[in-house]
Amino acid sequence: MADDSLDVSISFGGAPPAPPSIPLVVSSGSPAPAPPEAPRSKDPNLGLRFWIELGSVQIAVFKECSPITIETVMFEYQEGGLNTYTHKLPTNTKYQNVTLKRGLDESQDLYRWYMKAVNGQIERQKISIIVYDSLGNEVRRWNLQGAYPCKWTGPELKADTGAIAIETLEIAHEGIIPGS
Repeated sequence: MADDSLDVSISFGGAPPAPPSIPLVVSSGSPAPAPPEAPRSKDPNLGLRFWIELGSVQIAVFKECSPITIETVMFEYQEGGLNTYTHKLPTNTKYQNVTLKRGLDESQDLYRWYMKAVNGQIERQKISIIVYDSLGNEVRRWNLQGAYPCKWTGPELKADTGAIAIETLEIAHEGIIPGS
């Protein structure tokens, strides 16, 4: 007699459970060979998490990071007598500041780092923004060179909303280190 029970597993976090194996019966009465398993998708948007590394110290409490933006500045040149298009020539590359947001931290390490910059003691650091998948595997890393804080914004305090106090740190940098 065949076993009609179905094994059901629920998983919170980690990889989804494999589907139950159900043998297929062909006309001869013997089970058909199992089809090959489909490869699992490596979608970095599932369970997206990111950490910030400041020097060699990982800080995992950030809730938001602005997009890392690199822009090539173009010089437009209108050639006399040529009215169908404008020549666009690349001039230099700009790296936009990165903005990090997190809950107010008792250690105030990032605030002190910014206050040193305010007092003329710029401490440039290598900062890594690391994205992890739902299994904790590193998906992507951006290493920003010569980074230092250029703006700090304290939390908006409202006692009646019950919201988390968020501080914002804007970081200027000299670009992405090649090979990252």
